[in-house]
Amino acid sequence: MIEIRIKNFVAELILNRPPVNALNALMVNELKDASNDISKKAETSDIRCVIIRSLCKHFCAGADLKERQSIPPDCVADTVLKIQQTFTKIAEIPVPIIAALHGSAIGGGLELALAADIRIAAESAKMGLRETALAIIPGAGGTQRLARLIGPSAAIYWIGTARIFSASEALKWGVVQEIVDDKILEQTVQNLAQEIAANGPVAVRAAKKAIYTGLALSMNQGLELEHEQYKDTIPTKDREEALAAFFAKRKPKFKGK
Repeated sequence: MIEIRIKNFVAELILNRPPVNALNALMVNELKDASNDISKKAETSDIRCVIIRSLCKHFCAGADLKERQSIPPDCVADTVLKIQQTFTKIAEIPVPIIAALHGSAIGGGLELALAADIRIAAESAKMGLRETALAIIPGAGGTQRLARLIGPSAAIYWIGTARIFSASEALKWGVVQEIVDDKILEQTVQNLAQEIAANGPVAVRAAKKAIYTGLALSMNQGLELEHEQYKDTIPTKDREEALAAFFAKRKPKFKGK
């Protein structure tokens, strides 16, 4: 159901549970294991960017409701908590994550995409958090990540209406960063991932940490954190290589050290 492919420092976390990548317990376990594996390789700069994409017609249509129906009511909350914790593991991968969205990204599928840092949507993509229409709320991080991404009022609009939004609407709201033709989605995302992977991996990790950790701090505390992260890049071999490459008018070859 979950496959990892690594090439040129870019890891692809591939969803493949036809027809719609419905999230069942086994798939969630595989996602957790995959995120742990990718995080370890990211810490050593063997992976410098991650793509989450689907081999199916849809990105992910959310929870496997057939499986969910068989779960005793007193076990449902723990089941959803495990999904939330898995998506947090994905969000905590220390390098940039790009979600390539096509078809449906609904409910838990959108929550998975929200755990990424960047979302690129095909024109066919449709997305929304439909949980309130089922008399529940998003429980895998949707209320928190969406509100931080587009603001609380907009998040209430999305979640309270339980609407399904088009790719162009999602772009307008700021849920996705770019829309492309379905035919070039994969290539667009690969190009973006390679563009990120070509930069200093220690610096990119430091920037991601400063951005997300800083969100929970005051401005002054955030600036202090930024300075500490900046200092960590100064003694690196990559910084020396960047300067040498600049003066030699060539592309730098970063080692992640």
